[in-house]
Amino acid sequence: MSDMLTLTGVHTHIAQYHILHGVDLNVPEGQITMLLGRNGAGKTTTLRTIMGLSPPSSGTITLAGQRTEKKLTPDIATLGVGYVPETMSVFSDLTVKENLILAAREGPLDDTRLQWIFGFFPALKRFWLSRAGSLSGGQKQMLSIARAIVEPRKLLLIDEPTKGLAPAIVVNLIECLAEVKKRGATILLVEQNFRVAQEVGDNVLVMDNGKIVHRGAMADLAKDTSLQEKLLGLSLEAHQ
Repeated sequence: MSDMLTLTGVHTHIAQYHILHGVDLNVPEGQITMLLGRNGAGKTTTLRTIMGLSPPSSGTITLAGQRTEKKLTPDIATLGVGYVPETMSVFSDLTVKENLILAAREGPLDDTRLQWIFGFFPALKRFWLSRAGSLSGGQKQMLSIARAIVEPRKLLLIDEPTKGLAPAIVVNLIECLAEVKKRGATILLVEQNFRVAQEVGDNVLVMDNGKIVHRGAMADLAKDTSLQEKLLGLSLEAHQ
């Protein structure tokens, strides 16, 4: 199996702070790779570095065979990368419809794909002409995710997607991610909810202090509560 994304020796500084300390990771094509770790481990910075928002100080990033560590964020996006930040990336003054139109880089919205998204996030259809700023936090998160998948992407970088979502919507999100993967996307997913990680993840990378300290199959980590405690500080039961 080939890798969609590879980071080799990536260091990232933000102001005077050295956040990533030689990150090496591989994200296999067509799979969901979980990026786990305690708060402050460097997970969000890793996604931002891949996306060009926090450019690396050194190291290489290769996306589908292309070096991207020196590319600007808009250029990385045009390579088929979608990004869902933890901060819910929506335009508050625009309607739900306008937010999705802007996210559809290839032209008009595909109605078939739109109806598919509404199946997972029906609130977006209900508030189609409402300003995004008037939505609840969970609804904004749905819109942020919808913006990233409104068109097919090669790679999705998703940061804490279940934050602020009701349990029923989390179930829908799990189904959505499975379908997005089935349609050919590769996903690198940061998630604190271990139950979600266990259900959707094929592979897992665990970060600590700006480095990858564990890599393997998600199913193996899910079965090993002592390893969960060692790497994450929480057992499987504590995450449920």
